[in-house]
Amino acid sequence: MTGTTANPGTPGTPLRVGLVGYGLAGSVFHAPLIAATEGLALDTVVTSNPERQQQARAEFPDVRTVATPDELFDRSGDLDLIVIASPNKTHVPLATAALKAGLPVVVDKPIAGTAAEARALTTLAEERGLLLSVFQNRRWDNDFLTLRKLLAEGELGDVWRFESRFERWRPQPKGGWRESGDPAEIGGLLYDLGSHLVDQALFLFGPVVSVYAESDIRRPGASVDDDTFIALTHANGVRTHLYATATTAQLGPRFRVLGSKAGYVKYGLDPQEAALKDGKRPGPGWGEEPEALWGHVGAGESPLTGGGRPEPTLPGDYPAYYAAVAKALLDGGPNPVTALEAAAALDVLEAARRSAHDGVVVKL
Repeated sequence: MTGTTANPGTPGTPLRVGLVGYGLAGSVFHAPLIAATEGLALDTVVTSNPERQQQARAEFPDVRTVATPDELFDRSGDLDLIVIASPNKTHVPLATAALKAGLPVVVDKPIAGTAAEARALTTLAEERGLLLSVFQNRRWDNDFLTLRKLLAEGELGDVWRFESRFERWRPQPKGGWRESGDPAEIGGLLYDLGSHLVDQALFLFGPVVSVYAESDIRRPGASVDDDTFIALTHANGVRTHLYATATTAQLGPRFRVLGSKAGYVKYGLDPQEAALKDGKRPGPGWGEEPEALWGHVGAGESPLTGGGRPEPTLPGDYPAYYAAVAKALLDGGPNPVTALEAAAALDVLEAARRSAHDGVVVKL
């Protein structure tokens, strides 16, 4: 659906954005991308942490800081968009409150703990005529954009198998709510990295008819899944294998896509997250990577032994997400990532959790 703002303001003036949360998601991803988007202005940051409040004001001198979401909603008439980048368990109640306050909402992934909650939020947004969008930034990863181009041009033929990995080597748990064993926290890699992996697979190859998963807790002291594998069968016959793990001592390819004409193999991660963490901001050369990191397209031999041709990697483009949000609010453009798309991914994640727990293939 498209959405409208409750307070469109004066034509030509940026939409005022309230950002809830200034941890990793809020400070590294959302705040810099919002600030870099024409038509949006970062107005208020919500965090109860004094150090993070100070950090926000240092990085964005014009921003206001408040300690609680209620203080933000009390000023709903002064805002045009709410972005929720707080811990997972707060996504549904905060999105509900924002929509009831008459404000369009962007929610970081996962939008909710269940597909039913995501669909209920969709219904509320539709009833209010408001935009509800989900931040799935990795649809704008450099490798994903390149793969989409290859598929659109028919370079691989009919895709038979799609392998996608977010693998890390973190033998010691870092702690925090993302690694909490409390189900209410919606932690663990299945819902964290798995949200990206499943979203990309569904976006590329469509609905899933069956799900099989293996999910383990490997590291001493860990209390939530840190090594997960998901196998999907798509309605069109494509087989997808997804890996989300913090226990991989030797990292595999980010993508290995095998088709009837050729395959595409790509190692390494999109550089945008690292650039944002280093304090870099979108501008000339943003999202580009050196030729040495390009993937390879070919058939019959491993790219590591000289097989295939280098495929130039398209620049990554996280700024495109918020540009699309601004266009949706200002001009009635399409929602870049709908909550119903997120609900479909949650259907798969819920099935994966059930499959791993019961040791069965789950039909959808």
